[in-house]
Amino acid sequence: MSTMWACNPVDPDVPGDTPSAPESMSVDKDAFNVDSEGATLQFVVTAPTRPTVESDSDWVTVADGVFKDYKITYGLKVAANESESDRVATLTVTAGSFNKTIKVTQEGREETPDPDPDPGSGSGSGSEVNITKTLVTPGATAKAQALYDYLLKNYGSKVISGIMANVNWNHEEADKVHTATGKYPALNCYDFIHILYSGQNWIDYSKLTPVTEWAEAGGIVALMWHFNVPKSRDAGLSDVTCSPSETTFRASNIFKDGSWESKWFYEQMDKVVEVILALQDKGIAAIWRPFHEAAGNATAINQANWTKAWFWWGYDGAEIQKKLWKTMFDYFYSKGIRNLIWVWTTQNYNGNASAYRQDRDWYPGDEYVDIVGRDLYGYNSAQNAREFTEIQATYPKKMVTLAECGRTQEAVFSSIPEAWTKGAKWSWFMPWYGSSMPDTAWWKTAFNSDKVLSRSDIKI
Repeated sequence: MSTMWACNPVDPDVPGDTPSAPESMSVDKDAFNVDSEGATLQFVVTAPTRPTVESDSDWVTVADGVFKDYKITYGLKVAANESESDRVATLTVTAGSFNKTIKVTQEGREETPDPDPDPGSGSGSGSEVNITKTLVTPGATAKAQALYDYLLKNYGSKVISGIMANVNWNHEEADKVHTATGKYPALNCYDFIHILYSGQNWIDYSKLTPVTEWAEAGGIVALMWHFNVPKSRDAGLSDVTCSPSETTFRASNIFKDGSWESKWFYEQMDKVVEVILALQDKGIAAIWRPFHEAAGNATAINQANWTKAWFWWGYDGAEIQKKLWKTMFDYFYSKGIRNLIWVWTTQNYNGNASAYRQDRDWYPGDEYVDIVGRDLYGYNSAQNAREFTEIQATYPKKMVTLAECGRTQEAVFSSIPEAWTKGAKWSWFMPWYGSSMPDTAWWKTAFNSDKVLSRSDIKI
């Protein structure tokens, strides 16, 4: 969204302790047993040199990670087994003269599963919808699964109200809505935009009170990240941005060992990981929406100098953006994070299918995404319905949500009841702060609808 603080950081060149190289190679798993539905898994290799992994079967694929401090986390995708026979694959891990194998055993399919179409069947998309019932994070916390179950239970019959924080780590905008209407939005979204400054006298993400008091009051917690990077390798703390036109930082360089981009990327992720783990320890699950609006204008049919991604995480193209997503997913998992619901934000056709292609090529994959979101500003009810229908048809296994919304200088945003009646049955809606925030009348209209859930309605 354009209405935000300068997508504005801790010097990336501060040296840290480097561990000694191990004398041999170790792997934290030597076998996996998977049911016929398939799975997304992870394993960690520690080695003196960067290892390689080869699979002897095409139904088991390995996603590469980043080799850091002599460790690397690999993502392992096991495809569904459509036959009735069990099968076995072998992964060979090699680092110099060291070799180890990992066995992957998968059960055969016993019978054709019941499609159980009722979850999401009321989405109004007009297409066959069968929403996935489990989270993509293996071993997700009970709180995370319960939150997802609640979203799924209401999908197509109710819409959850939400709101964006005032820039970063607070619920000030929600408080304003409560003062004006007597009701709180059900969901409050916090932004790690200033995580690089955390610990200074004006912002400290380690102080969890703005989040814990929201959760304790029954609210749903959402998190996102305007991921700031230095404008150059030697830029100072105040000289940061999210815009690729303002920085020499390139996402593709994150995957080059020893690059300053890789160092910054992992340092900042570690700061966010620390906060999310602290929330997890408090029993708080969260909706997590990183790397939003990645495609920007890059899918324009007629390319020009402005048809680019507007955030650095999309500037190097779809393949790099997907690799970023998977790298974060795997890194978070390796650090023990199990309390997140992962939301990917599509640009769909940028509102104009005659001028833009779908951004399906930017999608990280069903095994890495729980929910698909869309950010819309100044859209009327018919436009909402069209976007919802197109996105649900493209991602029939995922709930679809209005991840951001608001008014523009030229147009107000549709009332939620009108959009719902037209067929835009979003999981939740979330107006942005500042000049994009709808007025009090808009909020009262929303809360007066029996389709809209406020915070006092949430029962998880």
